[in-house]
Amino acid sequence: MDYIYELRLKVRDYECDLQGIVNNANYQHYIEHTRHEFLRSENVSFADLHNRGIDAVVARLTMAFKTPLRSGDEFVSKLALRKEGIKYVFVQDIFRLPDLRPVLRSTVDTVCLINGRLADCEELNNAFRKFF
Repeated sequence: MDYIYELRLKVRDYECDLQGIVNNANYQHYIEHTRHEFLRSENVSFADLHNRGIDAVVARLTMAFKTPLRSGDEFVSKLALRKEGIKYVFVQDIFRLPDLRPVLRSTVDTVCLINGRLADCEELNNAFRKFF
């Protein structure tokens, strides 16, 4: 996989369930935070887009769990991006550190609503063109 962005994070105690592993819902938070940080790194602001009537939204999300994370584990969340029609497809994988054991494989399809209507977004196309 040709990743274009990565973010290192650490599991916090409150993200774990009674079994001592990260609750499944928290993995969605990790990958969402990674996407948002990637957008910031590319000078793309959700707030600015929204104020101009452009809303990037998740249309579909799949997650395959491989190895659980536990409190205190450090991990790296990696991101790849491709364009399929009007969709931006983020492939996001999480690996435990330091052994890089696969933790999660996810695919997030996002689309843009421009003034409430599904549409191709030239602004994001331009921002991400170097990755396609």
